[in-house]
Formats: sequence, C-alpha cells, structure tokens
Amino acid sequence: MAGTQRPLKEKAAAIWELLERYYPTAHCTLDFHTPWELLVATVLSAQCTDERVNQVTPELFRKYPDAAAMAAAPLEELEAAIRPTGFYHNKARALKAICRGLVEQFGGEVPPSLEELVKLPGIGRKTANVILGNAFGIPGIVVDTHLGRVAQRLGLTREKDPVKIESELMELIPREKWTRFSHQMIWHGRQVCTARKPRCPECPLLPFCDFGQAQQKRG
Repeated sequence: MAGTQRPLKEKAAAIWELLERYYPTAHCTLDFHTPWELLVATVLSAQCTDERVNQVTPELFRKYPDAAAMAAAPLEELEAAIRPTGFYHNKARALKAICRGLVEQFGGEVPPSLEELVKLPGIGRKTANVILGNAFGIPGIVVDTHLGRVAQRLGLTREKDPVKIESELMELIPREKWTRFSHQMIWHGRQVCTARKPRCPECPLLPFCDFGQAQQKRG
C-alpha cells in the first residue's frame, strides 16, 4: 500500500469530487431523534431496509422511550414489536443486552466514543461509526456491504476484512469527509454499483473503475 499511496490518494480525491457532484444530499436514511434511537434503528436495519425500520420505530420508541425501558421489556413482547424487521429473535436479544449494558455501564446514555461503544455486546465498529458520525458529528467510515464492494471494485482497497478496509480508507480520505463519504459510497452501492447487476454503462465513476471497464469489455 505504501508505494501506491500517492496515486491512490489522487484517485480517491477524484472519486470524492464525483460523489459530491452526484450525491450532494447523501445522508443517513434511518429516522432518529437521539443517539439511543439511532443505535436501536441501526441494529434493526441488519438485513432489513431502512424504510421498513422507519415504519417500525415510531411505535417502538413510544412503547420503550429509553434504554432502561427496553432492557426491562419482556423478550417476547419486544420480539413482537420488531418482528417486521426480520430476524426478530436475535435482534430482540441483542437489543436487550445492549440496553442492559448502557444502563449498567453508562447510566442509560450512549457514549460518544468508539472505544466505549464497541464494549457493548453486539456493537462493532460499523454500528459505532454510524452512531458517532450521525448522532455526535464524530467522523467515521462505515464499512457495510455496499461500501466494501464499491471500494474494492474501484481499487481503493484489496482487503476483504471490514476493519482493514476502514483502516485503508482512513488513509485515503480526509477525516472531515469520512461520514459523508460513507453515505455517498453506500448510496452509490445501492443505486448503481449493485452486487448482482451493476449499472456500469451509466456509472459516473467508470473512468476510475477497473471492474466496470472490464465489465464493459466483456459486453
């Protein structure tokens, strides 16, 4: 990586400019009012659309307004409340464990620290960076499946491990742009650079994408 750092930084800068042009309004599409609400919504969004999560959370937050209330909720009752988001057995157990951790370790408040957040059961760097970047304004790169796929196809990383991808992108993208860059890459992955049928011919990043150019040559 070290020998190619400068050309990669220049490439990343050019990609950033195009992302700014094509996704100027990219943002977190989960609805929330507090860091805790965003934490819950992010957990529910696993293998579920943000739109579906946003349909479930208003009533969920009315019923359980804070971490203490959710930690005390009967498991079956919480499962029923989040059932439309899928995998509700696992998600309900995870949420109760997280909320117990918040109550016991942080007085029910979400800590504005990656190091503290990842101590909570089931909270990894991706979820922590979502919370920090969008609820606290603390920059972070969110490596979900979309961002990881797009970064690999663009040649910004050869890594497959999300933590290693995050680390490499942190070297290429200025810190103040990390959160916005994440949203833009995720939007691009959802709308254009999809997993199965990427829309390479109409991709604004095609000049910088070896994967897309190879796809074009194969016809």
